[in-house]
Amino acid sequence: MKKTAPTQFNIHTNARERWSPRAFSPKPVETEKLQSLFEAARWAASAFNEQPWRFIIGLKNDPSYKKILETLGDWNQRWAGQAPVLIINVAKRTFSHNGTRNGTFKYDLGQSVANLALEAVNQGLYSHQMSGFDPEKARELFTIPEDFQAISVMAVGYYGDPDDLPADMAEAEAKPRIRKAFNELIFTETFAKTTTLF
Repeated sequence: MKKTAPTQFNIHTNARERWSPRAFSPKPVETEKLQSLFEAARWAASAFNEQPWRFIIGLKNDPSYKKILETLGDWNQRWAGQAPVLIINVAKRTFSHNGTRNGTFKYDLGQSVANLALEAVNQGLYSHQMSGFDPEKARELFTIPEDFQAISVMAVGYYGDPDDLPADMAEAEAKPRIRKAFNELIFTETFAKTTTLF
């Protein structure tokens, strides 16, 4: 199913076509496509070129997949187990060059994950980000070092059949995509003054 964003202005096709389904096909994702996703993630921008992002990947039926699924909240476990790939997105909290706190470590991870999500569209795949998981359980199961933090989990795969979802989720799957208006997001001079750009 395509859910093309009803944009007001021209944007890149991958950005327009990216959305977050819950219906995933069990079809395995080809190794070359996964390699391309992580190549895109690897080339994101980051403060001081720290590249704080790290990823823990689980492929369906391997031990890592089962452990990632264990970290998910009940709501996400209801659907994410259909996806052929689960990934924990992790970031390093401090700079390697001086050991001080990296104030943008989460932001930089987000840039990397956004690259990955857009490349997924390019490869004919879909991704869905999840904050509903237990980061401390992830730390325990995967022995994540103290200087790193598990931030989110991502499902990746081909689109599946929404009829395979629980009824409440299937209904949500069909809803149109919406976004806030520009005048709620973009300001000038003060935080309350909207720009005339739009």
